[in-house]
Amino acid sequence: MNFIKMQGLGNDFIFIIDNKNEFIDNEIEIAKKVCDRRFGIGADGLVIIRKSNIADAKMVIINSDGSRANMCGNAIRCFAKYLYEINSIDKSIIGIETGDGIKNVELKTNNNKVELIKVNMGKTSFSGEDIPLRNKKDLINEEVKIGEKTYKLTTLLMGVPHTILINNNDEYMIEEGKIIEKYNLFIDGTNVNFIKIIDKQNIEVRTWERGAGATLACGTGCCASVAALKKLGLCDDKVKVKTLGGSLEVEVVNDEVYMIGAADFICKGELY
Repeated sequence: MNFIKMQGLGNDFIFIIDNKNEFIDNEIEIAKKVCDRRFGIGADGLVIIRKSNIADAKMVIINSDGSRANMCGNAIRCFAKYLYEINSIDKSIIGIETGDGIKNVELKTNNNKVELIKVNMGKTSFSGEDIPLRNKKDLINEEVKIGEKTYKLTTLLMGVPHTILINNNDEYMIEEGKIIEKYNLFIDGTNVNFIKIIDKQNIEVRTWERGAGATLACGTGCCASVAALKKLGLCDDKVKVKTLGGSLEVEVVNDEVYMIGAADFICKGELY
């Protein structure tokens, strides 16, 4: 089984091709094995490439712990670069089927290499029923007691559930993401984003990813953070988001969220 490893903002993924659906029965076990950083290749997630009847290609995302993700912003940028440079899809706009529907991806290229990828991430939902939350009520800038601490939380759906906390001091409480992720209000768990607001056009984000833990960056987390701050009136339409792995631009246009960033190849090889 051949693989390619890629990264976006330090969020790394292993890509394998499965056009004949040969791995459907054991794809969870494959993901856990290859993503293990000591006994496998090591990655935050596995992306399985399949044919699509409704788009240029299909991606199936499985986190390192074997859980599934409908969407991943960093993974889709990597996949778009792969499709253009390796799979020879010679188009400036590529449609990719995900668990969250078809995402249209626009490529900025130079000498047949992809320099930047702009992804239409779609619309967010703040509905407690959509996320879903156990009480089905919207959770927007409200205090929630979890264990011994009280947090002011906003939760939304950006393909996958995301919860944001504004944390303007110098200490990121990233390990507390583990506690918030599994709080029983969140039926499917939640990704947790700790945000430091620099100004209305610049923020810093640290993410505890559901199913992967603390990562260098999370594309959907960056998008969810900007969308939530925009709803709260705390940022402009276009924001530069700094993560430990690098920076993204996120823009909100008519309630749709766009993400602009790069992606890179790391290595390729054969799985045994």
